[in-house]
Formats: sequence, C-alpha cells, structure tokens
Amino acid sequence: MSSEKSVFIAPAHIAAISPYQPGKPIDELAREFGLNPDKIVKLASNENPLGMPESAKRAIVAAIDQLGRYPDPAGFDLKRALSERYDIDQAWLTLGNGSNDILELVGLALLEPGSGVVYARHSFAVYRLATQARGAKHVVVPAVNLGHDLPAMLAAIDEATRLVFIANPNNPTGTYLSNQAIEDFLAQVSAKYGTRVTVVLDEAYNEFLEPQQRVDSVALVKRYANLIVSRSFSKAYGLAGLRVGFSMAQPQLTDLLNRVRQPFNVNSLAQAAAIAALKDAEFLAESFEVNRKGKAQLQTAFEQLGLTYVPSFANFVLVKVGDAAGMNLELLKRGVIVRPVAGDGLPEWLRVSIGLPEENQVFINALTDILTKA
Repeated sequence: MSSEKSVFIAPAHIAAISPYQPGKPIDELAREFGLNPDKIVKLASNENPLGMPESAKRAIVAAIDQLGRYPDPAGFDLKRALSERYDIDQAWLTLGNGSNDILELVGLALLEPGSGVVYARHSFAVYRLATQARGAKHVVVPAVNLGHDLPAMLAAIDEATRLVFIANPNNPTGTYLSNQAIEDFLAQVSAKYGTRVTVVLDEAYNEFLEPQQRVDSVALVKRYANLIVSRSFSKAYGLAGLRVGFSMAQPQLTDLLNRVRQPFNVNSLAQAAAIAALKDAEFLAESFEVNRKGKAQLQTAFEQLGLTYVPSFANFVLVKVGDAAGMNLELLKRGVIVRPVAGDGLPEWLRVSIGLPEENQVFINALTDILTKA
C-alpha cells in the first residue's frame, strides 16, 4: 500500500465549503463536562419543547408494519392532506427531507456555475451552502436592523441572478417582513425579470407568527410563477427528528424540483407522522401558546438584565452578550446549550431557543449567575 497521502480531486467550490455546524448534542456535552444528561437544558436548535405530538406517535406505530416496503415516492396521502389544508393542487407541492432538502433541491434545479444568488446577511446558513455547492455566485446584501433590506436586495439582482432567498421570520435574528413588503418585492422582481429570477420564501417559522401577521403565501404562489414557498414540520409540528418539509410553487417549478429530487426522500414514518401532525390543531395551538409565553419570559429577563435583544417573531430570541464565546462556554459548564452565531456574522450574540417555562428559567438563572460574577 502506498504511504503517500491520498489526494482527492474535487471542484474548488466544493473543497471551499465549511460544513454546517449543528447545535451541540446533549450526550456530547455530558461527556465533555461530566454532567448528568438528564439535567442538561438544550435551547440551541429551535426544536419544539413539547416534543412530538401523541397523534404522530400513534401514526408511526400504525405504519411500522409497512417498513419492509419502500415509502410512497410521490407522497400521495401527505400531499392530499397538504392540498386540503392549503387549498392548493397536489401538482403544486414538493416534499422534502426537511425544508433544508427543499432549499438544496431549488439550488440543484436552478443553479449552475457562474449563476448568482441574492440573500441577506445574517440569514439561514443553508442559503450559503446551497449556493456554494452549485458553484454559484454569492451576493450577500447588508442587513438593516439585523433584518432583510428588500430594496437593496432588489437592487443587487443582476444578469447572473437566478435565485433570491428570503426567510420570514428570519433565522437567526427572528425579524419579520409584512405581507405588503413581500408582495411589493415580488411584484417588482416579476415585472423586471419575469421568471428568470426565482424567489424562495422560506417560512419555516410561520406557525409562530400571530395569525394577522402571517403572509398569505398561498395566494402569492398562485399569483407569481417565479415564487417557491418552503415550509417545515420540524418546528411547530414537533417532527425535527423525522425530517419532513414541503414547498408550494406553480407546476413548472415543481416539475423541475421533482426532476432532481431523490425518489424516496421522505420515509414512510415521516409521511405518516406529518399527516397526523398536520391535522392535530390542538397540539399546534399548544405549541403556539407555549412559545408565546416563553418568548415573553426570555425577553422580560433580558430587559431586567439590561441586555439588548431582537424582538422575536419566531421560536428563539437573539440576545447580545458581548463575549458570546466566553458566555457560551460558561453556560455549557452549567449544563445549558444555546447557539453561538459568530458564523452568521454576529460574534457578540447568542441565539436562544424558547423552551418549556422551567427550561427557560434554568437558562435565565445560569445567565444571571454568570453576569453577576462577571
């Protein structure tokens, strides 16, 4: 066997990718600091603190006997449930292995080396990854008040642009764009560029908005042929571990997404659980209420501690702590996992997911203790 170091040849844009950094797992932290995993509070990954709904658990049990067969590649039953819920034809729906998968499919279907993508600074890391993986050009537009500057994003579109990513609410900042702002942007893009530029509206946190704040994205999809709306079952529906997402777009776009989609990308248990969760209005209402109260709990604590934070429209709060790396380490030592966002250009901030009241209080107590000692 050769003793020479192996060298693998890969495109430069692939070799340059910095892999996505997920939140630290509970078991890893327990091993690292010798902590009791049952005492660790994880507020790092924007998961639903209620866990999976019982309705979804029952659906999984009922589907287990079919695991010897491949899942329905078209996801007919889940698409039918989504079609009924959103009053949209099944041909306008694409299923994904989480909404991340949808974002990657969009990049795979519409981008090529040299094409361009416009997105905001301090927005979801997967926009960068999906762009870089296709060898496309990044056009990162500076944020305004840590949110999207839609006029600047419109001005940044050029002859190479094929995609614009917009997160609403935005991750990791929690900022929000109104229905009017979104529609005005879409109208201007469509009028100037037609279907050459596709807009992706990422609504992973939509269910945490007050009802009157929610963008009527189904109506927008029906109006604009160059719009893809992405949604997730990972957050409000509590199915993060099963990885289910979907998109809504006009059939010309869904046809392109399905050309590059893996045929069995959403497994049988995930499809069954998603159907049950979609119909579980009681669980969704409880998730919303727990999040609403938890958000107030965290933001009130930040005010009392004299910390700057971004008023959130999602299921997390971005808070400025100064030495975020040092603060994060001290929190980890106390068994609290939150999310540093230096990689998103926010080295002084931490993103804190909203948990159950007692979990939020553990974090608040730890934060207060650290600040007091400092």
